[in-house]
Amino acid sequence: MKAINLEKFLPEDVPQGERILWHGRPQWTSLFRRAYRGDVVAGYFAALTAWNVFDAAVESGAGSAVLAGARTLAIGFGALALLALLAWASARTALFIITSRRVVMKIGVALQVFYNLPFSQIRAAGLRIESDGSGDVMLTLSPDKRIGYLHLWPFARPFRFAHPEPALRGLADARHVGDILGRALVAAAAERGDMFVIGEDDAVASASSQKAGMPAGDAVAA
Repeated sequence: MKAINLEKFLPEDVPQGERILWHGRPQWTSLFRRAYRGDVVAGYFAALTAWNVFDAAVESGAGSAVLAGARTLAIGFGALALLALLAWASARTALFIITSRRVVMKIGVALQVFYNLPFSQIRAAGLRIESDGSGDVMLTLSPDKRIGYLHLWPFARPFRFAHPEPALRGLADARHVGDILGRALVAAAAERGDMFVIGEDDAVASASSQKAGMPAGDAVAA
């Protein structure tokens, strides 16, 4: 699987007959909480602060307890600020595009890379919705197509190291995006003579059957 650096992806770059159905960016707050584990880090430092305050109070009194708590909180706030900056930069430089034929992901802060994922190489799409309506759309690629987990992170399905799954993470309205993608996958599969099935709950769509010998090609940037 190859990735090609591009400067832009504009409507005029779309092949004739192909339409852009949706495009958008992730929410940095969602990336901060779930991809960069901001909630976990905040909880860790809250517990660590409580322990340090208690330990210092027992050993040296109230003054030392206040100092220990302030020191731990300062370190925690610094760590959270760094994670928030990384999440903001990741969201600011990312771009997701769904066309009638493919999914395009532009990711990377220091080095921006475009991943072009034709529908013929997507075996299934999954949906994860959070309580606030935001969420992720995960893509399962054909077995012979693979992108490195670290190349995708944080836009990869967590902990799928052996077979990394690209993910449109931090979407404000993940269910709406999943519906658009699911219908596009079904329509494109019908044109190829294949079959995709619209799923329920966390399954957007999945391949039911695929015509043998149909060429898929490499997933490269258009």
